[in-house]
Amino acid sequence: MPELPEVETVKRGLTALVTGKKIKKIDVYYPKMVLPNETEFVKQLTNRTIQKIERRGKYLIFHFDQNVSMVSHLRMEGKYSVHSHEMPLNKHDHVVFEFTDGTELRYNDTRKFGRMVVVPTGEEYSVAGLKTIGPEPTPATLSLDYLTTTMKKHHKAIKSFLLDQNMIAGLGNIYCDEVLWLAKIHPLQPTNTVPVDKIAILRQKIFDELDLAIRAKGTTVFSYLDASGHAGSFQNQLHVYQRTGQPCERCGTPIERIKVSQRGTHFCPFCQKLVEVDD
Repeated sequence: MPELPEVETVKRGLTALVTGKKIKKIDVYYPKMVLPNETEFVKQLTNRTIQKIERRGKYLIFHFDQNVSMVSHLRMEGKYSVHSHEMPLNKHDHVVFEFTDGTELRYNDTRKFGRMVVVPTGEEYSVAGLKTIGPEPTPATLSLDYLTTTMKKHHKAIKSFLLDQNMIAGLGNIYCDEVLWLAKIHPLQPTNTVPVDKIAILRQKIFDELDLAIRAKGTTVFSYLDASGHAGSFQNQLHVYQRTGQPCERCGTPIERIKVSQRGTHFCPFCQKLVEVDD
């Protein structure tokens, strides 16, 4: 699933490629993908001009003229790309926005899990998923006080906490593994037992890692591509994710893989020891 760095990269690419373009026609080949329904979706967006594209967590928000917005969640395999009208469609192109200049914005999704929701501008946060989304992982929005206070309320594994979009927006499986390795915290460590000094380190590592990943235009492990059809390169800088059995870069201990919240989880058993804390 694309995480914050990948979605941010897509947002930046789309901003450069489609801002200011007017929609002439919309073809929907998989109606379940658009909400509230195909007819209303096409009616609301036809003849609208894209004014701005934002990102919130893993969501893209397209703002059009006449106070209309579209919330888009890429889910597992969703991709946006821009093509000329003459280029043949891919069999997994499910929603096609044709612009008045002859180009098209195409949404491709192998698994068909992605969703697009049209709402009046200002009501974006009424959409499921955005209603309860946590703060963005930036120094200005994710304070140490918030993180410390919130973590002390939760007893679940720290990896599960970080994956919860209601706690912090944008982190997914890859970057949770990476920041926990960087902060030397075991993924099963109960969240409320992480000491404050470690929380401060974790917070900074989240900022550092996401910033590096955005600079590298995201991580391509399976199928992620940016809006221009290019893969990210941050997979070349990963420390533990999908490195099971390979030596830890810090200590040489083989990286292990376990399941946390039903997600494959990679860590160093020497650098990231599970610390028991007395009640």
